[in-house]
Amino acid sequence: MTDFNLDAFLPYQLAVLSARVSAGFSRHYRKAYGISVAEWRVVAHLSRGDAVSVREIHERVDMDKPKVSRAASRLEEAGYITKTVNETDRRLVELKLTDKGRAMIDALAPIAKAYEQELVGALGGDDGPFRDQVRRLGEALKPRQTD
Repeated sequence: MTDFNLDAFLPYQLAVLSARVSAGFSRHYRKAYGISVAEWRVVAHLSRGDAVSVREIHERVDMDKPKVSRAASRLEEAGYITKTVNETDRRLVELKLTDKGRAMIDALAPIAKAYEQELVGALGGDDGPFRDQVRRLGEALKPRQTD
């Protein structure tokens, strides 16, 4: 028998926490709009403004390219985004929110902010140190470009 304790293993704790946090918010957009976690991540990233490539979303939200592409296809079919081939580099597909997609973000943004405040409350109201630790851990685990 080993002395390994799964419940005390930090990677396990983070995975469970991430799943719980994600599930807590996903019930809002899944119920109202019928979109998945992957689709939400794409739409949320696109809410920042201009057209964005699948490659950029893949790198930013840490989802593999096929998953981003499938989510984008479903969102396009639902009328939330448009997909356009980049004229300069035809290998790149650019995604952009439609008016319907922007309306969805506008409706979900206050719900997202309220959910975030609920989480901050669970941290005792002072989330700064926790966010600093999460940011530091994220930077330490960020994939490095190799030459």
